[in-house]
Amino acid sequence: MPKTHKLEPGRPFRLNDIPTSGKQHHPDRESAEAEFRTLRSEFVELQRRFYADGERKLLIVLQAMDAGGKDGTIRKITRGVNPQGVRVTPFKAPSKEALAHDFLWRIHKAVPGKGMIGIFNRSHYEDVLVVRVHEIAPEAVWRPRYAQINQFEKLLTDTGTTILKFYLHISKEEQKERFQARLDDPTKHWKFSVDDLRKRKYWDDYMAAYEEMLRQCSTDWAPWYVIPADQKWYRNLAISRVIAQTLRDLNPQYPEPGNDLTGIVVE
Repeated sequence: MPKTHKLEPGRPFRLNDIPTSGKQHHPDRESAEAEFRTLRSEFVELQRRFYADGERKLLIVLQAMDAGGKDGTIRKITRGVNPQGVRVTPFKAPSKEALAHDFLWRIHKAVPGKGMIGIFNRSHYEDVLVVRVHEIAPEAVWRPRYAQINQFEKLLTDTGTTILKFYLHISKEEQKERFQARLDDPTKHWKFSVDDLRKRKYWDDYMAAYEEMLRQCSTDWAPWYVIPADQKWYRNLAISRVIAQTLRDLNPQYPEPGNDLTGIVVE
């Protein structure tokens, strides 16, 4: 099941042909949520071992359209983990300092160290998405970034980082419903920006940019997963399955003590 939504490098696809609904994969919400809770408990234990082991690095990248569920995904899947071993980094518009460097400068500073799980809420992929759609930079600048990103991620994997990349695939209709829900609930107004509506007008342009990004940057060492995300309960389950299986394969273990603790009694 973890490979269900994985894009195979080099295999042609059309993003519009990939369903945004997860019901065909798991029609029963109740059993899906029960499985998710089990997987999350497993993740909590595996993450503790991963942090204690202190040898490996895991980077989780989340990309989506506005209201696509990045915040909710992070909140749901990380509930109960040791906060010392998980670092969430949101990437908004680059600062003046970041703009004075190459586009990967601020990204490289945030990649996880040994024993850490890093989660990117948006990422270096904004520099081939927003920059392209809104013509912030010419094509001669952003197009070479596909290869630069692939090389950057190859460097990370070659030096011990496992990379999981999830595109949360929602429909335009679902985005509309989520925007309206935010407008109808005063406690969610802080999550809404008028700029979100401006970007919504560029939906087709964003879909074209995402499709090319997914095609160009799904590699053997860092493939993309396109997660149907119209149903939050299925989104959480699908992502948790991949993360849990990845950590099982890494098989982190609690380290052996530096000294023989047999027979020691605390006075």
